Amino acid sequence: MSSPFPGVDPYLEHPDLWFEVHSRLIMAIAIALAPSLRPKYHVAVEKRTYLSEVDLLVGIPDVTVFSQKSTFGRSFPNDFSSNTTVSTQEPVKVSVPLVETVEEKYLEIREMGKNYAVTVVELLSPKNKRAGEGRDAYERKRRQVLASITNLVEIDLLRGGKSMPIMESLPNSDYRILISRGDRRPESDLYAFSLRQSIPSFPLPLVPLDIEPVVDLQTLLNEVYDQAGFDMRIDYSQLCTLPLKEADATWANTLLQEKGLGIFRK
Repeated sequence: MSSPFPGVDPYLEHPDLWFEVHSRLIMAIAIALAPSLRPKYHVAVEKRTYLSEVDLLVGIPDVTVFSQKSTFGRSFPNDFSSNTTVSTQEPVKVSVPLVETVEEKYLEIREMGKNYAVTVVELLSPKNKRAGEGRDAYERKRRQVLASITNLVEIDLLRGGKSMPIMESLPNSDYRILISRGDRRPESDLYAFSLRQSIPSFPLPLVPLDIEPVVDLQTLLNEVYDQAGFDMRIDYSQLCTLPLKEADATWANTLLQEKGLGIFRK
């Protein structure tokens, strides 16, 4: 069963779902591209590994209260007066930052028999769009690719976080797909689209003059949604992890009610 949304389902941004969406979709892209790239090219699934803090905040209470235990029945040294008390500070429960190893998959399109990437395909994760090692690691890789002749396809299906930089002001959109051809930089193609629109198909850049296969990302995402059984795992009567804009919330409410999926709450 397909998502009730015409394009990107905003509920897939939930932290419990997105890792699976990312893994399934990046593999679906690789599998879909393979036949059209043969015999000149092949798709390699690569991974980027880095250490990142687990998303936990240190627990600091609004008001810290310390109690003093009674000292009746204790004897004190001679240099203490009889009305002196000894206080014992109670501990406050807090959380310390934890570090986890993060692996992010991406694709490299390579010519057969050659050990270099013609095109890199990246599907952004939430950590890539937030300050921290996840973004730093991705931006380092991005700069390396943009400084080379390798083509870059950068897919951003996340409303949250800070978008990757381009020279111009970003269009007012929810999602973006950047196609940057190595032989045309700094000029690149940006597909910007909203929650209410379907995902545009785009050409996969290869070596100049080679036929570029078209990536139908909407169909691939629909297949991932169905294969993962997200229709049975998502409660559409609940709030999105990242709240929708008021106009989009009203639109989504109507859409979900028409499909009999419960009442969407802003």
